[in-house]
Amino acid sequence: MSLETIQKKIDEVKTVFESSLNNLKANIDVHAVDEMRIQFLGKKGHFSSLMSSLKDVSGEQKPEAGKLINDLRQHVTKHIEDFKKDAKLAEINQKVQHEKIDITLDTPSLNGSLHPVSLLKNKCLEIFRQMGFVVGEGPEVDFDFYNFSALNIPADHPARDMQDTFYVENTVDDEHWYLRTHTSNVQIHTMLNEPPPLRIIAPGRTYRVDNDPTHTPMFHQIEGFVVDEGISFAHLKGTIEYWIKALFGDKAKTRFRPSFFPFVEPGAELDMSCVICSGKDTSCRVCKGTGWLEIGGCGMIHPNIFTTVNYNTDHYSGFAFGFGLDRMAMLYYGLDDLRLLFDGIQSYLSQFPIYIAKDRTC
Repeated sequence: MSLETIQKKIDEVKTVFESSLNNLKANIDVHAVDEMRIQFLGKKGHFSSLMSSLKDVSGEQKPEAGKLINDLRQHVTKHIEDFKKDAKLAEINQKVQHEKIDITLDTPSLNGSLHPVSLLKNKCLEIFRQMGFVVGEGPEVDFDFYNFSALNIPADHPARDMQDTFYVENTVDDEHWYLRTHTSNVQIHTMLNEPPPLRIIAPGRTYRVDNDPTHTPMFHQIEGFVVDEGISFAHLKGTIEYWIKALFGDKAKTRFRPSFFPFVEPGAELDMSCVICSGKDTSCRVCKGTGWLEIGGCGMIHPNIFTTVNYNTDHYSGFAFGFGLDRMAMLYYGLDDLRLLFDGIQSYLSQFPIYIAKDRTC
C-alpha cells in the first residue's frame, strides 16, 4: 500500500469526523460524545482500522504514514475531550437550575483540615516546581492502551499480574476499562499531545489489589518524567536525591538497586533509609529490621514508548520515576501502619496540619 492510499483513507476519516462534529454541536451531551469517541477511537473504530493498514505500507514510508495517522488522532482526541468537558458542564448547569439546597439545614460546626497525604503532596509539588516541573493530570478510569499497552506492557506480559487492579464493567463496547494502577498513564496522554522538551510531575489516586500495613487497595502516587536531548541516568539520580533531602533533611540516604520495569531500561528500585527505627530495631514493622524501605521505581524511559508516541529516539531520551505518596507520608510523620491514614478518624487526622515533624516541617 502506498503513502497516497493511506493519505486518502486519512482524508476519508477526517471528512466523517468533521461531519460528526457538526452533528454533535447541534445536540451535545455526554452520551453522544462517548458514542463519537467509540466510533473513532474505540477498539473497532476508524483509527484501529487505519493502524491495521500500516502493516501493508512499505518500510521507508511507514514512519511518515504513522505520523499522519497520529496527527489526526491527536486532532480528534482534542476535540472529543473539549466536547466532553462542555457536555459535563452543561449537565451540571442543568442540575443547578433544577435542584435547590436548603441553606437553613443545621450542620455541625467542624473546622476543616487538609489530609496528611494532601499536605505531603503539596510539599512535594512545591519542591518539584522549584526544579522546573509542571503538574500534569490524567483520568483515574482509563483504557488498556494508556495504562498498559503504550507503556510496553502487552496483554501477555507477566507485569500485569504484578499490577492486578479493579475492572470497570463496559456495556458500550468491548474495550477494557481499568482503575489505573499507576499515574504513568499521564505520561502517555501528555506525550501524545505535547512535543519535547517535557518536565512533568503527576500526583493522583491509583488502585491495586493490596492490603497490609504498608499497602492499601487505593493509594496515592506521584510520577515524574523528563524528556529532552541528552538526558541521562545521572539527571535522574540527582533529581531524586535533591527531592529526598529537601523533604527529609540532609541525613536521609537513598539506595538504587537494579530492577526490571517494562517501561524503563535500565530500571532501578529506590530505597530510602528508615526514619522509624534508623535501622536499629530488628522488629521494626515498616523496614522489617533492614534499615531500608522501598519507596518506588525509576529508570530511563524505554525507546519502545517513544516509538509509540512518535518521538525521535535519535534526538530524545528521558527518565521517569514513581513513588507512593501514602508510604512517604507514613515515613514523614513517623507512622508504623499505613492504614491509620485511611481509617477516617477526624480527631486523629485533624492534628497533622499543626504537627511539626522532628527536624523538618510540613
